Amino acid sequence: MKKHIFELLLLFAAAGCGKDALDFSPTDSGSGDKMLQAANTAITSINGIYRSMWTAGWSTTGNTHQCFGIAAYNIAQDAMADDFIMQGQGNGWFWYDHVYNVKSSYTSSAWRSYDVWRAYYKWIADSNYVIDAGEAMTGEKQDVAFVVGQAFAIRGMSYLYLAEWFARPPFNAISGEYRWNDPGVPIYTTGTGIDTGGEPRSSLKDVYGQVKADLDSAIVLLEQGLKSPLNKGNKSQISLYTALGLKSRYCLMVGDWEGAYEAAMRVIKEGGYAIGTESQLMGGMNSIAATNVMWGAGIENSEQSGAYAGFFTHMDCIDGAYGQSAPKLINSSLYNHIGADDIRRAWWDPTDKESPYVTRKFKFSNVASWLGDYIYMRVEEMYFTAAEAALRLGRTQEARDIMNEVMAPRNPSYNANNYSGTFIGSTTTTWTGSLLENILIQRRVELWGEYGRLFDVRRLGQGIDRKTSDGFSSDCITAMSRAGINLTNPNTYDWVLTIPKAELDANPNINSEDQNP
Repeated sequence: MKKHIFELLLLFAAAGCGKDALDFSPTDSGSGDKMLQAANTAITSINGIYRSMWTAGWSTTGNTHQCFGIAAYNIAQDAMADDFIMQGQGNGWFWYDHVYNVKSSYTSSAWRSYDVWRAYYKWIADSNYVIDAGEAMTGEKQDVAFVVGQAFAIRGMSYLYLAEWFARPPFNAISGEYRWNDPGVPIYTTGTGIDTGGEPRSSLKDVYGQVKADLDSAIVLLEQGLKSPLNKGNKSQISLYTALGLKSRYCLMVGDWEGAYEAAMRVIKEGGYAIGTESQLMGGMNSIAATNVMWGAGIENSEQSGAYAGFFTHMDCIDGAYGQSAPKLINSSLYNHIGADDIRRAWWDPTDKESPYVTRKFKFSNVASWLGDYIYMRVEEMYFTAAEAALRLGRTQEARDIMNEVMAPRNPSYNANNYSGTFIGSTTTTWTGSLLENILIQRRVELWGEYGRLFDVRRLGQGIDRKTSDGFSSDCITAMSRAGINLTNPNTYDWVLTIPKAELDANPNINSEDQNP
């Protein structure tokens, strides 16, 4: 008989680690059932989940220097896309994502499939315990709402990204076609234990339906919890406006333009954030205290930094050890579409003799202590989302006005009124000159290295055409060619991870025939 998942093997989500595993942050408030009885102690469990989102060393049995939660997954999905180029293999971290040589490693507990599957399902399992406890949780209504609302947001986000990693996108924005019947991932919505049986893969329709339901619940509850004393404005926690930002991402993925517009505009109008100034943009992107940051991880001391297993080690190409050994470059074709007066051109150095177009966007805030906050979401993203959605809804002038507002502090010469149309090319470097393409170009430039660019490539229905003339190394192109990787096909399964063998072995309802191609 197959062992039950997660608890006995990699602790997939079904058997989630047990309630005591919620406690990533040491506390004297108790653990498990006792911790979840009251809102003012359950918040410690929520904070523990957040801490695991940037802590290395628990989600895999190896390769921990490239497995440190959300920031690592953003790098990986940038490295798999079109704008983020690794000059060489360096120490090897993220190189195998870059050249698409990770799918065959699904039998290992040290590689990307295992890492992503285990991490997101652990966050789901931990969130489920908090949600289950919500009905009986003591405390003021607004306090309980603040705690449980975050658990719903974490669960919704986790299913969104599990589906994004382990299935093809549900919607192609070029063709307008849906693939709701494609297999997604298993769904668990209640606390689980050692006797919980494994669920089969649910359809994409059901998975994305769960994402929407969770994020909608989170938004309602977090709005109720705005005035909770537990809500101290900590940007390391998911706020109402972060949940709206996550909702906007979901809406873009499923082609719900009205939903994306409404969620993004609520953040812009109500959230109290400000478009980043030049000093904030050029300061190294290392502080969640900046007025444009919505959500991130506050890294307060060297013990929390992860040292080599951290974002800035890879992305600071001056002081980061891995950033020096494998410099990160911007695609030169994209760089050449940045306006001459755009201050963001300084994020890269096209004249560097050893590494042309190397990034200067990210810097340690304190090199000696390995410090620098991780930024997961900024308000500028909401402007580009709102502009794209408005344009797709036929509100062209509103889209232009939104773009002019967000671009004004970046490029005084920019004028969205110079652009029109919604045509984009079959690949992301087939330039058309349309307004939609320009919105997407500005989004690509703005979020380079911090968002996970493949998320957008997949939802847009475009392919990727990697070329050495744009900066991709011959080693990268050769490795992909040898493996038969064809990224120009927007329906490719090359972008879809294989399900970990540990899950196939442990879950009686997911077998080898359920594996991704």
